[in-house]
Amino acid sequence: MTSKKQLLPEQAEELIKILKKRFEKNMERHVGIEWEKVQEKLEASPEKLWSLYEMEATGGEPDVVEYIQEINEYIFCDCSVESPTGRRSVCYDHEALEKRKKNKPENSAMNMAKEMGIELLTEDQYRDLQKLGEFDLKTSSWVKTPESIRKLGGAIFCDRRYDTVFMYHNGADSYYAARGFRGLLRV
Repeated sequence: MTSKKQLLPEQAEELIKILKKRFEKNMERHVGIEWEKVQEKLEASPEKLWSLYEMEATGGEPDVVEYIQEINEYIFCDCSVESPTGRRSVCYDHEALEKRKKNKPENSAMNMAKEMGIELLTEDQYRDLQKLGEFDLKTSSWVKTPESIRKLGGAIFCDRRYDTVFMYHNGADSYYAARGFRGLLRV
């Protein structure tokens, strides 16, 4: 029997195949990183593998974007061209979700990220991701909002238009069909 946050062996095997294929197809995202070492870490971390499965299932197309040698940590990030389809039409956080009285969305970005065991990208991480490709040309993604902005009822999101990465603001309780969020997982 598997726990809630652990995949069945066949699910884990299939996910590793998908991740390996994506890794090999996009070598420019992880120059100098060896897949065998990534796979070793994944196989030793069933909960992290479960989080990657959730990222994949919601349309994130996670891939390795960095390796931090000092702490032997691989960074996976959602690399779908547009904001993941299964994570759109959500407000920023639980507080915003609770305050919304009419036309409430089903969930919030922060709630979903927590449930999935991932982190929302910060603005800097989002800008770093954009150095690896062109993302969110038609959509936008909530990013981790500084507490000083959140205390005033706002939240920030980013997108890429006119070959430039933009950061904007909105009320944290707003939600749009073309806005979701991108996640990051440390393995």
